[in-house]
Amino acid sequence: MLKLFRETGLRFLWISALAFILDQWSKYTVIDTMSLYQSIQVLPFFNFTYVHNYGAAFSFLENAGGWQRWFFTAIAVVVSVVILWWLKQSPRSQKMLPVAFAFILGGALGNVYDRLVHGYVIDFLDFYVNNYHWPAFNIADSAIFIGAALLIIDMFKNGDKKSEENGAESKAGSANSSETIK
Repeated sequence: MLKLFRETGLRFLWISALAFILDQWSKYTVIDTMSLYQSIQVLPFFNFTYVHNYGAAFSFLENAGGWQRWFFTAIAVVVSVVILWWLKQSPRSQKMLPVAFAFILGGALGNVYDRLVHGYVIDFLDFYVNNYHWPAFNIADSAIFIGAALLIIDMFKNGDKKSEENGAESKAGSANSSETIK
């Protein structure tokens, strides 16, 4: 069992756990110390503002009547299971991809927990410029963003290597198939 964790992407599950714990700790701190819709200025461009998000990112489908809670929960659970499977399959040589997926997993589980326990996601990080406020978000959303950014970086960093490997494999396959035809 330990070998499974040492030799696969599962070795990065500590990142998921850390993201989940920090997310839940921060949300419970907000719940315990702030009133709903209360805003505390931290910096001239950043507030802690306690809000409930019944939708998805940017409050997408927030006023959809309640079905979205289960829809987004189901999507996050399916994605989490796929990520766990992928982490189990990934070889030790891969580093950035499993780290990226570990961040995404931790964030997804943090928001799933909120939806299941509260019926909504607790958001409180509020960045703004003048009167324009970016939609409030939380640590789980930040973990998902970090994971997505790492996926993009990996795509640019390792995309050429994968293209070259696929090209070499297809050339080898073509050579073998032409020899078979002769």
